[in-house]
Amino acid sequence: AGGASALTHWPIQIRLVPPHAPFLQNADLLVAADCSAVAVKSFQEKYLEGKKVMMGCPKFDDAEMYIQRFTDIINQANLNSITILIMEVPCCSAMNVIIKKALEQADKSVPVEQVTISVQGEEIERKMW
Repeated sequence: AGGASALTHWPIQIRLVPPHAPFLQNADLLVAADCSAVAVKSFQEKYLEGKKVMMGCPKFDDAEMYIQRFTDIINQANLNSITILIMEVPCCSAMNVIIKKALEQADKSVPVEQVTISVQGEEIERKMW
């Protein structure tokens, strides 16, 4: 089964996307933990379609830099929403902390939905905050 990718922009790594990237303007932003795209077989259809994506690993990447990056994006991009897609493993929960801290520091608020995926690739939790 082929078909075009739902990915509409580049780059996608959190540390590479500048806060002023045109594709972020008025976007529904998907912040996906790196492992989530591999764990979920239908990642593009289920989570990426209609959204702009930024991916990273909250365990291995620089959390303080992420917080600053997301604070700047929230302030500059006029986001419609943020969806956080994380795995059920403990290291992934840091992504929630990163986004919460960015929202606390930002001048604007954005509705956030958090989706948690099991290591088998199943959606196990969905909550707004």
